[in-house]
Amino acid sequence: MTRLMLGRTLERICKAVLLLCLVHFLIMMILYFDVYSQRFDIFSRFNGRNFSRTHPYYNLSRPNGTFPTYLPAGDHFLPSTKPETNYTPTIKPVPPCPEVPPGLVGRLLIEFSSAMTLERVQKENPDVTNGGKYTPPDCKAKQKVAIIIPYRHRDHHLKYWLHYLHPILRRQKIDYGIFIINQYGEDTFNRAKLLNIGYTEVLKDAEYDCFIFSDVDLIPMDDRNLYHCYDQPRHFAIAMDKFGFRLPYAGYFGGVSGLTKVQFLKINGFPNEYWGWGGEDDDIYNRITLNGMKVSRPDVRIGRYRMIKHERDKHNEPNPQRFNKIQNTKASMKRDGINSLQYRVLEVTKYPLFTNITVEIGKPPPRPPRG
Repeated sequence: MTRLMLGRTLERICKAVLLLCLVHFLIMMILYFDVYSQRFDIFSRFNGRNFSRTHPYYNLSRPNGTFPTYLPAGDHFLPSTKPETNYTPTIKPVPPCPEVPPGLVGRLLIEFSSAMTLERVQKENPDVTNGGKYTPPDCKAKQKVAIIIPYRHRDHHLKYWLHYLHPILRRQKIDYGIFIINQYGEDTFNRAKLLNIGYTEVLKDAEYDCFIFSDVDLIPMDDRNLYHCYDQPRHFAIAMDKFGFRLPYAGYFGGVSGLTKVQFLKINGFPNEYWGWGGEDDDIYNRITLNGMKVSRPDVRIGRYRMIKHERDKHNEPNPQRFNKIQNTKASMKRDGINSLQYRVLEVTKYPLFTNITVEIGKPPPRPPRG
C-alpha cells in the first residue's frame, strides 16, 4: 500500500515536471518567433531605406509608410493632418493701422514749468530706437514720416518738444523719425533752407513718404491732430496761443506743416533766399496755390498749439526784403528751391531720441543799399 501511494506520487511529480517543461518550451518558442519577427522588421526597414533612395517618390518608413497613389495631372496631395516636428508657425500679417487710433486722449495739458532732461524723456520712451525712430509694433502705418526741425541754440525747447511729441506720435501709430537740422556758426539764420536740407538728408537715411516741418517751440495741444500727410499740403499749427488760438490770416502757413514727396517737388521745395526772420512761410503758401494745390487744415478746436515763450534769437532779425520777395514768388520759385540748394554736412549723430545733422549753409548775400 505504501509502495502504491509512493508510485502514484512519483507519477504526479513526473507529470508536473513534464508539464513545466512543455510550458517552458512554449515560452521559448514564443520568444524565439518574437525576436525573429523583429529582426525581419529591421531588415525590411533597411531594405526600405535603400529602396527609397533609388525611388524617392516612395516612403516605406514605419508606422505610417504607404505607397503613394499616383494622381492625374493637375491634382495634388492633400496636406498631412499630423504636425511635423520641425514645423515653424507662420507669422500672421500685421494689419494696417486704423485711420483714427484708439489710444488717443484728445485735449492735452501742456506746461513748461517742470524741469526737463533728456534722461527723463528717454526713460519715458523706451521703445523709441536710436536716432529717434519708432515703428508701431501692432500695425503697419500707411506712411513713413520724417519730422524735420530747423534748429540752432534751442536745447531747452528741444527737451520739452521731445517730451511731449514722442508719446503723441506713438499714440497716433506713426512710423516716424525725428531729425534736427542744426545750422552751424553764428551767421544769419535761414529756416527754409534748413528745411530743404532736411528733406534732402533724411532721404539718405530711409525712403520717407511724408515730411513734416516743425518749429521746435511749438507743442500740439490735442493728439487728434494727426502728424501724417494728406491729399493736399497740410498746415497743422492753425491756432497758436500767441494769436489767441486763431488763424492770423488766410494765407498763413507757419509753425508746423507737412507735404508728401510729390507735393514738395511740385513746388520745387522751399526758397533758399530768405535770410533772417519772416516771409518764407508766405512764399511757400504762394508756391502751393500757384501750382494748383490747396492748403488743408484740421478743425480749429484740434489744431491748437502752445508756444514756448522766448526772446528773439540773435542773428535772426526780421528780413527787410521779405515783402518784396513774397510778391515775386511766381518768378523765383523755378530757380530758387530744391534744385538750387547748396550746403555742406559737417556731422551726423544719432542720439537715442533724435538724429542731429549739423550743416554749413553759407552766408547771406550783401544787402543792397537803401535808396
